[in-house]
Amino acid sequence: MMQAAWRLDLEEGKKRIRQQARQLEIKYPSAASSLLEGLDEMFTVNAMGLPKALKRCLCTTNIIESQHSGVRMRTRRVSNWSGGKMVLRWATAAFLETEKHFKRIGGYKQLWILKLYLDDLEKDKALAEKRKAG
Repeated sequence: MMQAAWRLDLEEGKKRIRQQARQLEIKYPSAASSLLEGLDEMFTVNAMGLPKALKRCLCTTNIIESQHSGVRMRTRRVSNWSGGKMVLRWATAAFLETEKHFKRIGGYKQLWILKLYLDDLEKDKALAEKRKAG
């Protein structure tokens, strides 16, 4: 149900999540309150108006999980961690090796749209701070 809601436009998706929360409220009140608590954050990427391929990539944790999986694979046989510095060296080496096998994210050609959106957001924030100070 949540995946379907994320595919809808912003307001319709929020409406569907609210309906789901009402249904959960009787048996699972804490789940319902969690859904409503994070409702705006759930639709952050939808609100940006990004292309479908880029939105799909940014709405998952695959980017992060893929890196961590690569590090786990490269450090799984180490059994005697002799200290924090050794952990940092191994983790760094594993991340660098994992990086060599990265693939392009879906929608990478539209990343400029995300940058434009974030730059505009930053300008708006700076303007608001300037008005507040002045």
